[in-house]
This record gives sequence, C-alpha cells and structure tokens, in this order.
Amino acid sequence: MSTENEGAAVPPAAGPQPAPPAPHPNPAVPPAPDFEPTAGAKPDARPEAPDAPIGSAPDQTAPVQMAKADDPAPSPAPPAQPPAPAQPPAAFASTGAGDPGGTPGYGAPGSGTGQWPADGGQPGGPVGPGAGGPGGDPWGTAPVPPPPPGTPERKPRGLVAAVLAAVLVAGGIGGGVGFWAADRENDSGDTTTVSAVGNPKAESRAPGSVSNIAGKTLPSVVTIEAQGNNGEGGTGTGFVYDKQGHILTNNHVVASAADNGKLTATFSNGKRYTAEVVGKAQGYDVAVIKLKNASGAKLDPLPLGNSDKVVVGDATVAIGAPFGLSGTVTTGIVSAKNRPVASSDGGGGNASYMSALQTDASINPGNSGGPLLNADGGVIGINSAIQSAGSGSGLGESQQSGSIGLGFAIPINTAKNVAQQLIKTGQPVYPVIEATVSMKDSSAGATIAANGAGGSPAVVPGGPAAKAGLKSGDVITKLDDTAIDSGPTLISEIWTHKPGDKVTLTYKRDGKTSTVDVTLGQRKGDS
Repeated sequence: MSTENEGAAVPPAAGPQPAPPAPHPNPAVPPAPDFEPTAGAKPDARPEAPDAPIGSAPDQTAPVQMAKADDPAPSPAPPAQPPAPAQPPAAFASTGAGDPGGTPGYGAPGSGTGQWPADGGQPGGPVGPGAGGPGGDPWGTAPVPPPPPGTPERKPRGLVAAVLAAVLVAGGIGGGVGFWAADRENDSGDTTTVSAVGNPKAESRAPGSVSNIAGKTLPSVVTIEAQGNNGEGGTGTGFVYDKQGHILTNNHVVASAADNGKLTATFSNGKRYTAEVVGKAQGYDVAVIKLKNASGAKLDPLPLGNSDKVVVGDATVAIGAPFGLSGTVTTGIVSAKNRPVASSDGGGGNASYMSALQTDASINPGNSGGPLLNADGGVIGINSAIQSAGSGSGLGESQQSGSIGLGFAIPINTAKNVAQQLIKTGQPVYPVIEATVSMKDSSAGATIAANGAGGSPAVVPGGPAAKAGLKSGDVITKLDDTAIDSGPTLISEIWTHKPGDKVTLTYKRDGKTSTVDVTLGQRKGDS
C-alpha cells in the first residue's frame, strides 16, 4: 500500500454506492473514537469498523483482541446510525515490518516460529491474515478496507491526537504479542538451549597443557601446617623431593615449629602425616622436612628442571595453598631473571637473600614453599616472596596483601644444592668473601663498610676478600658479568655459587676501576 499523497481522497469503489451519511447533528462536537468490537460480537448496535491501523485512536474501553491466522477479515456492514468519521488516510496503515509508514521494531513478517527478529522487533508469528505479509497490520489484525465514498477526512489535529493515542497503547499491545509468542513456545516443549561443540584438542589434556601438568603434579604437593609451642604458626606449601619422604619448602613456613612444635603435611587425597624438620637455611629461605610415618604415602618426587636455562617469557605454573586454599593452580610467565630480593617473614629475624625468578603467576600468602613449574612440568623454583602494594586489608592471620603480579621464586638449582646439604648435614653452607658490605639502598654498587659486626674489621684478615686485596671503601660494581647495585644484590649473586668457586669482581677505588679474582670461602650454619 503506497504511502505517498498523504491526505489524498481515496477513489470510490466500483458498483452502486450507499447514500452519503447525514451530517452530524452537532458539528462542534469532536468525532467519537472508533469502535472496535471484541471477536465474535454482533454488530447490532453500531456499525462494525475495521481494526485500528497505526495512526488511529483505538477504543479506550473495549478490550484489545488479536485475530488468529484463520479468522476471516471483517466486511463493512450498513450503518445503523450516523457513521463515525473515517479512518485516517490509508497511507498510515502499516504493511508489516520494514514497510514505509509502519512502526519500526514491532511488526515483523510472520514465519510461525515465534522467534525474535534480529533487528530487535517483537516476534512475528501467525497472528494475522497472511501471517504478516503485505497489507497486514503489525498487531496481527485484518487488513483495512477502504472507507465508504464521501466520508469526510479528519482534520490534522484529530490525526495528531490519534497518532498519540496509538503510541500510548502500542507498548501494551506489543508486550501482549511477545508474551503470547513466548508462552506458545514454552507449551510446545521447545528449548533455546545450545550445546557446546566439544573441542577434541582441549579435551585430550595433551602433554604440556596446564590441566595435564596440574593433574600430574597435584598428588605430589602438600599443604603444610606449622604451629609453635607459643601457639603461633601458619600454613604453607611443600612438594615431594625424594622417595624417602623428604619434602622441600621454605624456611619461613616451618620455622615456628622447628623447636618441638607441631608440623603436619596433607596430600591432595586428604591423607595427613606428621612431620619433622630435617634442616633449614634461613639465609636461603629453604627447609627440608620429612614425614614421620610415610609407609602409606604415595611418594612421587616432582622432576626438577634447570633454572639456569629459563628465559624471560617462558610459561609458568604455580601450585600452592593461598590463604589456606589447598591445591590452587595459577599460571603466568617468567617476568625476569636474577632479580635480587631480600625478604623476611616479618618476625624480626634475619633477612633471606635470593637471585630470584620473577613471575606474574598469582602467588599469595600460603603459596610459599610450593613449586613453580615450567611448561614441561619440571620444577624451576620454589615460590617464596611477593611484592605487596600495601600493608594488607586484615584478611588472614598474616594480614598481607594479595598478589599484584610480582612473585619471586628461589631458583631450583640453588634450592637443590641447599637441600642436599640439609639432608646430609642438617645445616646450610654459605659461600662468602668474608667482607662486610653496606646494606643501604644504592645504585652505585656494594660498598665495603668501615667496620664489621661489633667493631671487628670489615675485611676479615686472611679471608678471600683480603687475599684478593679488597679494602674498606671499595665499591664492587660487578660479579662476573652481573651488575651489582647494592649490598643485597652482591650477597644474592654470591649465594648462587658454591664454596670454592672462583668469581671475578669489578670494583672502584679512588675513582679508578679494577678487577680481581676471588675464590669463595664458606660459612656453616646460620649466624
């Protein structure tokens, strides 16, 4: 139906025409609203007017009734009284979704499916002759027949009022259509649930996948609970180191239970065993514990990787018990290598030093002592420390903040050497140059102090540094090819070696740079 020539007179239909209606007795009175009978009502009192198209004023008292697909279109009956003024020009009748002049977003060509159209309109369905085809009204009513000839046209102001009235009820009618369509769909037993297509590659849990690594590693990871005689303690993580029941972890995890405290290790299958401390190295923050009765334990040692071959960007998997949540798996990458880190457990003890692997895998309090794995499932480090953005929110006993993506792990090559010493002798052995250096932050290097502890010489007579000719005030700037920017960095780098190793130190004295070879000495036990 064309939408052009708005307001043009509609040509009369062929054949005899009924006599023109008498004028309204009181032209000043506005025309009555169109009458819309309910379906099945007999037009015995007033003439049956066609269903209201968009642009007409629907009856505010008669109920709205949707015609069904098989209802015949009503035909005009002879007027029993002066007819109501004609419908607005046919140009305002909608022909369905997408037709010019229709209401956008409500009408849609009916398909009988009750689905929502892609453009956001109400569902189209078999709710009108032709099921929403050309000439159908968007609400599902019968097509509008042409008005009787000679019917006076409405004035523009009446047309505006009619359009406003139609808009006011449009939402209610549209909602009814949507509800009917949804209810009909539910009654049919159909469902809109879509099943995911399986991904064979993902479901295969291929070697190297995180799920495959976690599945093989979790049975060998334990949650450690330590409690001292004073009632203080905490929760950490460890992993099976050998078939004899040794568990590798951090010193700060077990330190509170080292002196006749209570220590337990719980496996992922829920089996719990009491344990004892075999040895601990506070400076390295490494400890070894052993299950007291491991006869029923399934001891599968985790394979150890080579932390010296790790490169920045390698994938990592961390496993532990953050905030007591045992068996938590997180992933990330190696963010940096040889990161000098000085850490402590906040208990006032001496600090630990490490040339750490940095990772962005989520590590939180309780992950300490757990394994940091590579993409092959090999242990490349022991998760030991995190950088915190604040002092914590008070969650948990430690009142520490959570992960901000800056986690640090002791390289497994260093931890392995320490573990072997602890299992063999029960005490750690540290490589040293026997010189006291300043621990203040500095970017210039590690400065040899004026005095040692208790006023003793900063450079121990006869020690490795003294033999190499180093003196108080010398600033060490490099160890082999590694730049040294502070005392903690120098200690961290020295402790990656073994006693007896020879290293090259670069230092400045009186503005002059020199190098010297130093053979590392040793110190047994924590001082």
